Amino acid sequence: MKRLQFMSIRVLQGIAALLVIATINFMLIRAAPGDPVSVMAGEAGASDPQFVAQLRAQFGLDQPLSTQLFNYLGHVVQLDLGFSYRQQQPVLDLILDRLPATLLLTGSAFALSILLGVVLGAYAARRAGTWIDSLTTVVALVFYATPLYWLALMAVLLFSIKLGWLPAFGYITVGSGMTGFALAMDIAAHLVLPAVTLALFYMAVYARMTRASMLEVAQMDFVKTARAKGVRPGRIQRAHILRNALLPVITLAGIQAGGMIGGAVLTETVFAWPGIGRLMFDALLQRDYNLLLGCFLVTAAMAVLFNLITDLAYTLVDPRIEL
Repeated sequence: MKRLQFMSIRVLQGIAALLVIATINFMLIRAAPGDPVSVMAGEAGASDPQFVAQLRAQFGLDQPLSTQLFNYLGHVVQLDLGFSYRQQQPVLDLILDRLPATLLLTGSAFALSILLGVVLGAYAARRAGTWIDSLTTVVALVFYATPLYWLALMAVLLFSIKLGWLPAFGYITVGSGMTGFALAMDIAAHLVLPAVTLALFYMAVYARMTRASMLEVAQMDFVKTARAKGVRPGRIQRAHILRNALLPVITLAGIQAGGMIGGAVLTETVFAWPGIGRLMFDALLQRDYNLLLGCFLVTAAMAVLFNLITDLAYTLVDPRIEL
């Protein structure tokens, strides 16, 4: 019962946060220079004030800002993200069309970063003070400090252009006509570079967090008691130290899982991956207000959802959180 009440409060807080985020995004985009009318009129070579005024009336941009905001929030509550006049399609359909590619990329990168980060961090903590620990720390710092776009470009130059091992851009091989298992393998080959590139940064964070947390837990009394009882070192590392050290890693992973979707913009742009990040970038260049707001809202909703899942997982691991 307490868990249900705890999660109900979290859900209400998440909905309130989404409405605040939607309002802030709306105001920030409207404050930016340029609008869809200016871009479309410039592309059409039309400077007639009457034509521009008609476009503004058609897009609802001639109304007061408060009225535009009220209408937008009203549609958001009804799960209506509006219509993209640039793409001539509903915003929700455009996002749902790109969402699977983004979830595939970020999901693969997230799983890979957690696996590598925890394994490397645990190994470094077990060899604390040795050259292995120092090497792991240096590698983690290098990947953490390296700009993501530079790492992506270097990966393309090395593994695609120089060695020719992996495809550089896209989601599938255009015109291949593959189906079934061959198509899945083709997508997997295109996925390797962007997923690994995105995972390396977060892997470094999880490795450092796991190492620091394990070294802290190793000094606690219950670990010393286990050693005094003669429990095998391997079991102490797995069942006593690592299990308790993963609690802050779970919290950090839940926070960054949602942020990883928004952070995939650079990766999707460099690798021409047809996800929400690339769609968001194109919408920004075209000043497509409705599409840009829809992308922002969906990424924010995913972040809130992952935080809710993290809260639920955390209460299962440590019931004291409910208090």
